[in-house]
Amino acid sequence: MSPYIFTSEDKQNMKIAIAQQNYHIGNFASNTKKIINAIRDARANEADLIVFSELAVCGYPPYDLLEHNDFINQALDAIELIKAETDHIAVLIGAPSRNQQLHGKSLFNSAYFIYGRTVNQVIHKMLLPNYDIFDEYRYFEPAVESNVVEFKGKKLAITICEDIWNVGDRSLYKMQPMDILTLQSPDMMINLSASPFDYMHAGERLKIIRENVKRYRLPVIYCNAVGGQTDILFDGGSTVCDVDGAIVEQMPYFEEAQAYIEWQDEKLSVVKGKQTDIPAIICSERKEVFDPGREIDTIYEALVFGIKEYFSKMGFQKAIIASSGGIDSAVTLALACRALGPENVYALLMPSQFSTGHSVSDAEQLSKNLNNPYEKIAIRKIFHHVELALKPAFGDLPFNVAEENIQSRIRGLLAMALSNKFDYILLNTSNKSELATGYGTLYGDMAGGLSVLGDVYKTQVYALAKYINRNEEVIPEHIITKPPSAELRPGQLDQDSLPEYDILDAILYQYIERRQDALQIVNIGHEQELVKRVVNLLHKSEYKRKQFCPILRISPKSFGRGRQIPIVSLYTEF
Repeated sequence: MSPYIFTSEDKQNMKIAIAQQNYHIGNFASNTKKIINAIRDARANEADLIVFSELAVCGYPPYDLLEHNDFINQALDAIELIKAETDHIAVLIGAPSRNQQLHGKSLFNSAYFIYGRTVNQVIHKMLLPNYDIFDEYRYFEPAVESNVVEFKGKKLAITICEDIWNVGDRSLYKMQPMDILTLQSPDMMINLSASPFDYMHAGERLKIIRENVKRYRLPVIYCNAVGGQTDILFDGGSTVCDVDGAIVEQMPYFEEAQAYIEWQDEKLSVVKGKQTDIPAIICSERKEVFDPGREIDTIYEALVFGIKEYFSKMGFQKAIIASSGGIDSAVTLALACRALGPENVYALLMPSQFSTGHSVSDAEQLSKNLNNPYEKIAIRKIFHHVELALKPAFGDLPFNVAEENIQSRIRGLLAMALSNKFDYILLNTSNKSELATGYGTLYGDMAGGLSVLGDVYKTQVYALAKYINRNEEVIPEHIITKPPSAELRPGQLDQDSLPEYDILDAILYQYIERRQDALQIVNIGHEQELVKRVVNLLHKSEYKRKQFCPILRISPKSFGRGRQIPIVSLYTEF
């Protein structure tokens, strides 16, 4: 045992710092500097221990970067730099470690307990998530045993994220990580986490934490990461609960923070920290019926945060948006202006011969309200020249979806041309309802570097618009109240091709988020032929979604890496 580790006969009070930080995947210099600054701050505040989140050193999730030997070497080099800061403070931090055994995967997902410039103990994650956005079995070997860390006379049960999530599984044949650690009589549980955001997840997390407290009769320190990692958002909300399940500390959401907990005479108290309004983001349990207004303020903050994170971490500054005068582009524009500043968001209006006058005036008024730059480039003449070029091939065939898609692709071409010329990133404006049913044009309105609303149903888009207008009219009221239309032919309305959005979204929510079978959806009251039509549209459109840009994930089941459906499939439910 290291001379820096105290025995159980020398129990002392302890001051613990919790570092809720935003890491940049693979940016070891920045991450390490941030970590060391937090350690120094904690040491200056006389903390005995500072806790960081899962895979903090390299950022989470690194995915196939873990397959590069140099990536692991840089992570281990960072651990060496961190060790040098631990003369008078212990550090508990997440990083990959190499598996020295002859069998299994080459890496562990680990927590390093460092004190006195020595790695005293390395705890490996036991339960590796392999669902939705998670794919940890691809890289890591699961641990089969674990031991408490003894420090200052206290026994600390260290777990990593998923290790605490199966607390309800009381199978006689499957012990949970904390069941094993409980045999060693720990005094506290500390969980290093990188738990991604969705608008239902904060409440689920708190429920899991309290279930662990109840089952093991231990106080819990839960340190979660914060930050945007392309499509996945981490919201923080690190939590401390006492042995009775009462929240001692709830750290802010969507921002970095550092808190200090005093552990004295078996009681926990906040010494220094920035607390959030706990009820503000604590969501209730998942509902069986879709509610488009649910947690809309949280969704709004998450989308703004996601845009800001994507641009800052990718080194981008300016966005361009195809502003049509419709609800989707209006909400996207408002979110982008909030995230990046209106001066950095360029709106491009591209009316055609089918565009209504109010669409142009609505889009212009929106940019005036937001004070962002905008420009109008009419596409009527461009469309006419394309028609002439295609006349020999098309002959006298009637106007149909081909001509509609040409207009959309002209708009995509112009938006991308300006993007290339002026270093803008094109923000896509398609919503989840459209992506689900294939109501979009590849290489046209589906173009973009980032999808802002791709995980937001159309009815939620309307709820966001009303939320944006809660204090003043930012989005012109006419944009919100007029019937939605792609305006690609005379008198076109979305409902010519799709069911009413409130019905469509209710069906999609049951099928996508709740994974209900089609017949189950029929049994709760939806018309069978409509359900069949919606489900068939969903499956037929998979090829489009596979070619789509990254989507900011705000729901429990987003399109993208978390929903793996084959393109070529004959699966049918009727």
